[in-house]
Amino acid sequence: MSAPPSRERHRLLALVADHILQRGVNDLSLSSLARAVGSNNRMLLYYFGSKEELLDEASLVALERFPGIDHLMGELDDDGPPGPLLERAWLRIADRRNRPFLRLFFELFSLHTWHPDRNAGYFRRIATQWPEGVARLLVREGYDETTAQECAVAIVALWRGLQISLLAGADPEDLRAAHRRSLASILGLQTIS
Repeated sequence: MSAPPSRERHRLLALVADHILQRGVNDLSLSSLARAVGSNNRMLLYYFGSKEELLDEASLVALERFPGIDHLMGELDDDGPPGPLLERAWLRIADRRNRPFLRLFFELFSLHTWHPDRNAGYFRRIATQWPEGVARLLVREGYDETTAQECAVAIVALWRGLQISLLAGADPEDLRAAHRRSLASILGLQTIS
């Protein structure tokens, strides 16, 4: 159980978010994290309960710094056909300014696969938010619920794969072309305009 919100708690959380965006979380101990943010283990545990809770919350704070990603699903509620809206979503995800968050996301995901109890809340949210947002768009456009859900899972999986390629150094324009072709195939369209 963590302490109630306070100015100091918010300050520490912001500093931890800065730290993990710059350096990642691999081999990060509570002690090294405390030193990096000018605190101590006891205070971090008081405010956050555990290192895992602290990193879970700091990851969400980090996400808020990348509005192109944080508000992505809300933008799918805009009017318009799904193809262009999903294309715009991919361009937001792939924006160079979002790379620090993408690196952190995949690092946390990798650690989560080895230790499912770590950052479990964060990944429960991630696993449902994007597919639900995409499915909502597709249902609004006339897809039945089952097809919308299946297509949404495929689209989010496409995005994840393209994000890995992006971080590995693939040409963004090649990835954009692959996205358009794959998206058209998933949605059963001839092209994405």
